Amino acid sequence: MNHQPIEGFSKLTKQGKMDWLVNEYLDGNQEYQNILQQYWNDNAELQKLHDEFSENTISNFYMPYGIAPNFLIDGKLVALPMAVEESSVVAAASKAAKFWIDKGGFKTTIINTEKLGHTHFIFNVESHKLLHFFNFKLKKKLFEATEAITANMRNRGGGILDIKLVDKTADMAHYYQLKASFDTVDSMGANFINSCLEQFGKTLKEEVAKEEDFTQEEKDSLQIVMNILSNFTPDCVVRAEVSCKIDDLKDDSGISNEEFARKFKQAVTIAEIEPFRATTHNKGIMNGVDAVVIATGNDFRATEACAHAYAARDGQYRSLTHCTTENGIFRFWIDLPISVGVVGGLTNLHPLVKFSLALLGKPSAQELMSILAVSGLAQNFGALRSLVTTGIQKGHMKMHLLNILNQMGATEEEKQHFVVYFKDKTVTHHEVISEFNRMRAQ
Repeated sequence: MNHQPIEGFSKLTKQGKMDWLVNEYLDGNQEYQNILQQYWNDNAELQKLHDEFSENTISNFYMPYGIAPNFLIDGKLVALPMAVEESSVVAAASKAAKFWIDKGGFKTTIINTEKLGHTHFIFNVESHKLLHFFNFKLKKKLFEATEAITANMRNRGGGILDIKLVDKTADMAHYYQLKASFDTVDSMGANFINSCLEQFGKTLKEEVAKEEDFTQEEKDSLQIVMNILSNFTPDCVVRAEVSCKIDDLKDDSGISNEEFARKFKQAVTIAEIEPFRATTHNKGIMNGVDAVVIATGNDFRATEACAHAYAARDGQYRSLTHCTTENGIFRFWIDLPISVGVVGGLTNLHPLVKFSLALLGKPSAQELMSILAVSGLAQNFGALRSLVTTGIQKGHMKMHLLNILNQMGATEEEKQHFVVYFKDKTVTHHEVISEFNRMRAQ
């Protein structure tokens, strides 16, 4: 089917957008209109608020919002809000929290909170000449030019921490960076950082034009390519960890404490050395992290990008978590680079985000970093615990059972039958279909 492009789609009303989509792409089938409209909120003001979070909105896309209780984090008992659609994520996190609650819980340490941004520029000039200009003139001017932008942030205890000139000419001809580090306190700080960087670009251009040590040819060669924050924040890192005596590492699967500790450490080591395993290993960690990131109105895409870049920082993709079993002590930890905020963005607008932050005790950005690292560590512990004992499918598929039954149109009575049927069995898609067809044939 050939479709026609449209001019001015963004100017159409919501109903106009839906009418055009249904008529142009869905053969005018009104059932699709009904699907979109049934997810609208009955509260018109609340729906308008959601519509204005993004562009060209025509409906809401729901995700389950669940709670993982019993997290003991740095001596405080916390219930984690988790927005996630994948079966067994909330259950695994909850089970891990319960496992560690009587063993001291989770301990966290904020290692650093620096965020980064760059002015990327091309300048055909000798690097020593540029470095002298930067050290003795430009750096001071950059701080002065951004004083108005940074005033409020400085009043809250943050601001620009440092600015460095980075010579990248070995990688690309005449390529340099102004690399700036920031402390944005309780905000994620993207807009603040980008505003500072854009001023850096303007100031660089102005100061180069005035500098007598540069020839006109050198001045004309300056190109400000872009000014943008980096979502890779290797110096904005939190550590979360658990530890206990191996003698206390009792698992209900039937294997000994010593065997559990040995196999668990082996599983982590495999993820540290094998990228194919590390990818799935870290994906599981991010199941836990992203669910809380989304529930608290933060940017899960930035979180994902940063975590995976950090996992490959030495040139090979590796596990984000680590494990030791020394002197009779089991220790399991994660170092997670993560940049989040508790003010600005959706945090002051989305009602469920407000609820999530209230539920967590209105944490600071650093406290939320700790909570997120704990959620990822708990998720990884739960997954590895299953993998080295009963296997991942037993628990995961049991959680997935209702999804399969709903797809097949099972009644509530039939669902209860299957819960009992699989009480002592591993759920498989084939077995569910076979038993369902047997029941319906009776």
